[in-house]
Amino acid sequence: MKLVSYLSDGRDQLAFLVDGLLYDCDLMHPELPNSMNMFLQYWDDMFPIAKQTEAAIKSGRISSDNGVPAEGLHLLAPVPFPTSCRDGYAFRQHVAAARRNRKVDMIPEFDQYPIFYFTNHHSIQGPGEIRCMPDHLEKLDFELEAAIVICRQGRNIPAEHADQYIGGLMIMNDMSARRLQMEEMLLNLGPAKGKDFATVIGPCLVTLDELESYEIPAKQGHVGKSWNLKMTCKVNGVQVSEGNIGDMDWTFAEIIERCAYGVDIHPGDVIGSGTVGTGCFLELNGTGKLNDPNYPEQWLQPGDEVEMEIEGIGTLNNRIIKDDSEFSILAKKHV
Repeated sequence: MKLVSYLSDGRDQLAFLVDGLLYDCDLMHPELPNSMNMFLQYWDDMFPIAKQTEAAIKSGRISSDNGVPAEGLHLLAPVPFPTSCRDGYAFRQHVAAARRNRKVDMIPEFDQYPIFYFTNHHSIQGPGEIRCMPDHLEKLDFELEAAIVICRQGRNIPAEHADQYIGGLMIMNDMSARRLQMEEMLLNLGPAKGKDFATVIGPCLVTLDELESYEIPAKQGHVGKSWNLKMTCKVNGVQVSEGNIGDMDWTFAEIIERCAYGVDIHPGDVIGSGTVGTGCFLELNGTGKLNDPNYPEQWLQPGDEVEMEIEGIGTLNNRIIKDDSEFSILAKKHV
């Protein structure tokens, strides 16, 4: 299934996405909820009903007259109000390239266990404008990722069983204000203001049954589902990044195992994969300068169009907008 949340009468409305048309879940079946959050809370009850309803739409038993074109509607994040948002660090290629560009050795701990950080789940958004303050535009960057949403509560979950806690996959753009991030990371507490202004997920949530034909074995020594799904990012129509979800070294199942150690995970928790290799300007600029000291750095600018696509999931479009305010926290540094 492909599930979408969109703005309807001032609230989020959950809908099936079939052939470019949206079918409100609660109107297609009286037992289905009208919001993604409620769907996730009662996943085991809702999922079978939703599958049957989607089959009725696809077979024509539910007429296409009940659908409305997705184009022109205000699409939200598929999970508009996540209970939390973690971001992983699963692609070895990206980590190794970033460290090479900084002229430091690959960190051996990467291969020992998966890691993640918490980001601001209140700043989750979907397709559309990304509003940025002046400091965000100091080396503004995209990060091409995939993300999952948790659909069952759990605790101390072995990786071998963790895939059953995945509600589906989405595209994630972990926006990064690199000037802020680079300064605050010097204090060894992790990214904060460099990350918490916007994280984009969308355009839809694709359930795992829809992706069975793309499944491939996890990398050697790892467990959990993996998928051969091409990932790309274009900026103003020019492709700048390409990778594959199958390039993840740590699987989502293994990341879930670590997330759930000694703590409950909840329906509605979003977990990102981390950046795919070549999946951000920080890495691309570093590699360019390593090969040519005169390489011109590229960063996102106001008006830029960012288009991310993952095979089998869809295309996520955003436009960078400069906020009217001139307020700067960089200007308030004590020197």
